[in-house]
Amino acid sequence: MTREIKLGNKVVGDGHPAYVIAEIGINHNGDLDVARQMIRAAAHAGADAVKFQKRTPEVCTPPEQQKQMRETPWGYISYLDYRYKVEFDKEAYTEIDKLSRELGIDWFVSVWDEQSVDFMEQFDTPAYKIPSASMTDHNLLRHVRKTGRPLIVSTGMSTMDQIHRAMDAVGLENLIIMHTTSAYPCDPDELNLKMVETLRREFPNNPIGYSGHEVGLVPSAVAVALGATSVERHFTLDRAMWGSDQAASVEPGGFEKLVKYIRVTEQAMGDGVKKVYESEMSSLKKLRRVKDSE
Repeated sequence: MTREIKLGNKVVGDGHPAYVIAEIGINHNGDLDVARQMIRAAAHAGADAVKFQKRTPEVCTPPEQQKQMRETPWGYISYLDYRYKVEFDKEAYTEIDKLSRELGIDWFVSVWDEQSVDFMEQFDTPAYKIPSASMTDHNLLRHVRKTGRPLIVSTGMSTMDQIHRAMDAVGLENLIIMHTTSAYPCDPDELNLKMVETLRREFPNNPIGYSGHEVGLVPSAVAVALGATSVERHFTLDRAMWGSDQAASVEPGGFEKLVKYIRVTEQAMGDGVKKVYESEMSSLKKLRRVKDSE
């Protein structure tokens, strides 16, 4: 079996350019105009896809947290009311779908509950993402699998045993597994990038990706060098915007650099076969005094 799957018009897997996802999430703060700006900026930066999050607030918000009050841009409101404020409806997602298609960039969502999956089925997105928080929700995994769409699963906050049980529940066909550490932002000593190699060994037929929450760009390019075939980073127009994910997000200029770093990394990896390049010949002639020793 080949370690690759198709997302939209692109193939994700070994030997193909890394599939770069700009995770808009809820960084739009419920403002469709901001979401449109973010889609345009992500497309300009060279992202392959933008991703949002879809929840049914009364289902996904734990009962003990629903009535907790918090300061928000909409005033001092309950956590449940806040969750409703950042959810897009059918009309908004129709606009997102239209703009993304015009720009030639894929879009899809992380689904947090079965109702959200059913809601999203009215749109023809190339995949569904299961967030780390929901990886142990095997009923959700099975429900998403019934759609027949490719599935991307993040593995933060999870043990290897939990990962294997989730994969047993959902099946390995048409599946991308993402390494991630769910801290926002994540300290470098907890990124554990070698987990990309570990997951490649554990799941030899599946593309392995990296969902990064670090500050900076270098670790994401290193993940590609270690074998990540997709990279997801939180994306924002301005890290000073209100919201819990903004500090671990990348602004448009940084995201453009990230894509360039990833593409240079891919180009630089080579095939591991030692050779003398034509570009080295002038240096060889000028600098090598002894051609070959006995």
